[in-house]
Amino acid sequence: MAGNEQIVECERMIIPTEERPTVNLLDVQRVREDFPLLRRSMHGKSLVYLDSAATSQKPRAVLERMQTYYEHENANVHRGVYELAEEATEAYEGARSVVASFIGAAPEETVFTRNATEAINLVSNAWGRQNVHPGDVIVLTEMEHHANLIPWQMLAREREARLEFIRMSPDGALDLESLDRHLETGRVKLVSTAYISNVLGTINPVREIARRAHASGALVLVDAAQAVPHIAVDVRALGSDFLAFTGHKMLGPMGIGVLYGRREILEAMPPFLGGGEMIRRVDLRESTWNDLPWKFEAGTPSVGDAVGLAEAIGYLRAVGIDAVEMHDRSLGAYALQRLGEVEGLRVHGPRERGALVSFSLSGAHPHDLASLLDEHGIAVRAGHHCAQPLHGILGVSATTRASFYLYNDEKDVDRLVEGIEAAKRILAA
Repeated sequence: MAGNEQIVECERMIIPTEERPTVNLLDVQRVREDFPLLRRSMHGKSLVYLDSAATSQKPRAVLERMQTYYEHENANVHRGVYELAEEATEAYEGARSVVASFIGAAPEETVFTRNATEAINLVSNAWGRQNVHPGDVIVLTEMEHHANLIPWQMLAREREARLEFIRMSPDGALDLESLDRHLETGRVKLVSTAYISNVLGTINPVREIARRAHASGALVLVDAAQAVPHIAVDVRALGSDFLAFTGHKMLGPMGIGVLYGRREILEAMPPFLGGGEMIRRVDLRESTWNDLPWKFEAGTPSVGDAVGLAEAIGYLRAVGIDAVEMHDRSLGAYALQRLGEVEGLRVHGPRERGALVSFSLSGAHPHDLASLLDEHGIAVRAGHHCAQPLHGILGVSATTRASFYLYNDEKDVDRLVEGIEAAKRILAA
């Protein structure tokens, strides 16, 4: 399908003020007090941070917990028998239990990685090299982030396998009939899909995808980097065999990610990296592997980041992940309607979406628009958002993206719209 044949957009909408949705599900002003960085001013104006899909800000509780670890608990884990090492090990494995509980997994099924990208690469290397053979098929979607595309391209090239894609319908939803056509071949080994698109905001029917894939004998990997921060995710209910996400998009630190894998699948997989921690016994010519999940965690782990992620999950639980989901979706809907009032602006993706909007403004390059918004203290992302193939389908080389989280409110959206209108005046001058 040629790029311009499938442009996904939302029509321009003028919504009377009294009919606009209101977002009052969280006490956002109270929440904002917990985020020190949000007190900053940029270019003499209060900061409006609208780039949480790239990375979220961190609450004071997370920063303080990490500082406490490094000041009072820091030691290498698992191997030490002295009290400090035991405290560090308890903190690290306690963090794993918190993360596992948050997604409905068992601790032994919860592997710490550097980020979601590494988690997906772990599967493509450890599981893929063992199970994908010449002529086999890996099914992705047309909206994937490069992190859930390039590892499979590399594997397909190495193993002489094929990549096929679930197509998008004109409204930005996945066409599951195209999935069925791929599954009918009997050659599909894995279906890998984003839970929520980082460009369109589309919330994909992951449970139904998993049901259909499993009926044909295929496994399912879910890239949940944009989902776990915003909605309740239960790996058992989803039926996913693998699920990847990252800490820094959910109020936690950079440098820590998570791979969930069903225990029986992880048990059968070889290690991803070799070295310390991941071994049980080592001889000069051969070794045996450690138990799960340590078999996949070679070397010294990022303990401080793990405890920071656990603290972030504690924060989200205290706020209530269901409240976060309702707030984010409502704010996304408000942004969609407000942006629909801007002449010459086109929003890409469905009306029912997650907490982000990607858009194109007639006569303005996304980078120019983002720079002008920055002068008004508004931080948005501009580019292809690590999803170049999707932008080709949309018929644009780049978009501007505003993404929201629990510390944003209607005033932030209004500032965004005001900033766009100001940018339009400058660009038209």
